[in-house]
Amino acid sequence: MGYHVDGLKFAGGSFSLFRHDKLKEMIDLAHQHHVYVSTGGWIEHILLQSDPHASVDRYLQKCKALNFDVIEVSSGFLSLPPSDFLRLVQKVNSSGLIAKPECGIQFGAGGDTASSSLSALGTSDPSKMIDLCKRFVDEGVERIMIESEGITENVEVWRTDVIQRILKELPAEKVMFEAADPEVFNWYVREFGTDVNLFVDHSQIVQLSCLREGIWGRADTFGSVVNYK
Repeated sequence: MGYHVDGLKFAGGSFSLFRHDKLKEMIDLAHQHHVYVSTGGWIEHILLQSDPHASVDRYLQKCKALNFDVIEVSSGFLSLPPSDFLRLVQKVNSSGLIAKPECGIQFGAGGDTASSSLSALGTSDPSKMIDLCKRFVDEGVERIMIESEGITENVEVWRTDVIQRILKELPAEKVMFEAADPEVFNWYVREFGTDVNLFVDHSQIVQLSCLREGIWGRADTFGSVVNYK
C-alpha cells in the first residue's frame, strides 16, 4: 500500500511548508504499519531549476533523509526525451530510493484542466507510452503509474482500448492505474478482478478494500466479486 505526502515545496535547496520533524513523524508512522511512502510529482518542478542535476541530487538527498521510500517520476507538464526520463529513473534507483515513473497519453495531466482544454491539446499515441513503459520494465522498475487523464478522467468517453493495450503488452503486476472515482475503480475490479493494481484517494481506501473482498459494490458488482485462490 502506498501513501502520498504531496505539497513538498523545494526552494533554495530546502523544503518548506511542512516542519521536517512532523513530516518525518508521519512517514515513520506509516512505516510502523508497513505502508510505503511516496512523493508526489514535485520532481517536475525540480527539473525546471537552473541547475537540474544539482537540484535533483539535493531533492533525492532530502527525500532519503526524511525516510521516503518511493520517488514519483512524472513529466505530465514537461516535454522530456524518453532517454532522459529513463536516466532520471536510473538516478533515483541508484540513490537507494525506488523510482515510480508516471506515464500517460495526455499532456498537461494533473493540473485540474478543463476537459475541453485538454481535448484541444490532443493525446499521444498509446504506443509511445507503452514503448517507454517497456524500457522501464527492462530497467527493473517495480511499479509504473498510469495517469488517468485522457483515459478515464477529463474525457467524454473512457479510453478502455488504451487500458486493454497496456495490460496486453505490459506485465499486469508492474502497472498501477490511477482510478480517481468510485465508478472508475469499480469498473477496473469488475473487468480485471481483485488483483488489479489501483491508485485511489485515501478517502476511498475502505470502499476499494471492501469491493475487493466482495462486501461492497455498485449495482453491477455487489455480490459478484469473488476470488478462487
